[in-house]
Parts: sequence; C-alpha cells; structure tokens
Amino acid sequence: MYKKAKQGDDRVETVRAFNRFYTEQIGVLHEGLLDSKFPLMEARVLFELDARGTATARELCRDLRVDPGYLSRILRGLGARGLVDKRPGDQDRRVSLLNLSAAGRAEFTILEQLSRQENGKLLAPLVEADQERLIAAMTRIQTLLSPPDNNARAFVLRPHRPGDMGDVIALHGRLYPAMFGWDETFEALVARIAADFIIDFDPACEGSFIAEVDGEFRGSAFVVKVDGEVSKLRLMIVDERAHGLGLGRALLNECLNFARRAGYKKMTLWTNDVQIAARGLYASAGFELVGAETGHDFGVDLVAETWDLTL
Repeated sequence: MYKKAKQGDDRVETVRAFNRFYTEQIGVLHEGLLDSKFPLMEARVLFELDARGTATARELCRDLRVDPGYLSRILRGLGARGLVDKRPGDQDRRVSLLNLSAAGRAEFTILEQLSRQENGKLLAPLVEADQERLIAAMTRIQTLLSPPDNNARAFVLRPHRPGDMGDVIALHGRLYPAMFGWDETFEALVARIAADFIIDFDPACEGSFIAEVDGEFRGSAFVVKVDGEVSKLRLMIVDERAHGLGLGRALLNECLNFARRAGYKKMTLWTNDVQIAARGLYASAGFELVGAETGHDFGVDLVAETWDLTL
C-alpha cells in the first residue's frame, strides 16, 4: 500500500524522483546503452580503460564500487570479444594490467560518438542561457556528492569560450616560472600561441578542452592542425591545485580522441626535458621521442624535445 511520505522524507523522495526522471532521460535502463550493443557496465568499463590507458582490476573495482566477481565476468566477456587486452605488470607479474585493444578503441569511439549525439539532443531544445544553467547545476551536483578527498572531486572538460585564454596564459605564466625558473618570455610565447589559436580556429579540425573543478579553471589542452594528416597538442597544463584527479590523462585522451575523429594520422607535441611528469604521461599514451635539441630558452638552458604518436 502506498503511504504518503512524512515531511522529513520529502528530500529523499525528491532525490528518488529525480533519479527516476534522469535515468529515463538518458536511457540507462534500455538493454543496450544509447541503443548500442553494450550494457551500462560494459560501456563504463570501456570508458574507464580509455580514460586511464592502463588499469588493474582492483583499481576498477575500487573506483566503480562493483563486486570483484561481477567485474571479472565483465572483463572476461570483453576479453573474449577481443576488446580488452591483459598483460603481466612490469613491477609485479602477479598483477594483470588491462587496456583497450585496437578493436576496443574502435568500439569505444563509436560509443563515444553515440553518447555525444544523445547528450547533444538533451541540450538542443534549450537556449544557451538555460544550457549554461543546466551544466552549472550538474557540476554542482557532482561536487556536492563527491567525497571530500581530492582524488574523488569531480571535474568538467568543455570547449573554450571568451575569457578562457586569459586563464590559460596566466596559469602558464605563474606555474612554469615557479616550477622551472623560466622567465616572462615563456608567457609571451604562450600568449602568441593562444592568440593564433583564436584567430585561426577551425572547429572542424581543431579542438579545445578547458578543465574546471568546482566551477574554477584548472587546466587546458588544445588540438591544432598542422596539415591534413598531422595534428599538434598545444598548451596542455594542469593547475597544481587539481593534481590527483586524473585531469592530465583525461585532457590528453580527449585530445587524442578528437584527433582520431577528425581523421588525423599523427599527433606531435613539443616539450622540454625538465617536464618529467608530462613526459611520463606522453610515453604512457604511446608517444615516442623523435627529436631533441639543446638550447637556451626562457632564461635557462633546456633540451627541447619533439614527441610523435601514430593515431
């Protein structure tokens, strides 16, 4: 028998009603997520492996909060279909490292396109001001429901808009002198790159990803056209206040996915030998060092490096 909720339960009932409404909106109760061949949990595992590059089953269990036996069955099924590869760990061969196979990346690219199309349909009926209100509300929900430790805080990646480039330039101008002792000529270089991006921006073949945490700017990455087959990763940076969120990996993966969708065959990037953390991230994504040149830039001696990745 239905019983009217007590006054103290009104908030709980509101949450329940919202959950029913939103799951219906995004179709998670359908047999295949987004009318694809993947149930929700399989799609989420594909997403996590694409975002992380490499992960262990224990890490996935912890972060997805699922039963190890259930996750094991999911992984076995994806592995049997040739979508997930498994190899022994470098440090401990008893631990298996998981990553998407080439076929898995191809399937995830299709799933990602379906997701963008369906979520675009949710936004399409709304005027721009209401879209901004909706996104702000969603971000606020993520923030309020995330645990207080930094590792679980929510972040949002979005395209650039007016005012963002000033934040990008300012973060580079503050962070790199503090970390590496570079002078203001580096900030001038970043300003020129940012200005060129705005002036020459072609949304069909160039992409921007601005990272926000709790509604505040915390990082960026850009895909710029070199020619019809080669793209360049530019102005990738993460604020030290957002370290531990996996933001660098997420920004890089978004850029790589964009470049693949745009039809590029290769991505190149420029960095320096002192950027140890960034170089490790690039290497883990498959980039290879193809050139190095010593010089004196930004007031210090540096080794400039070029890294390439076949997409």
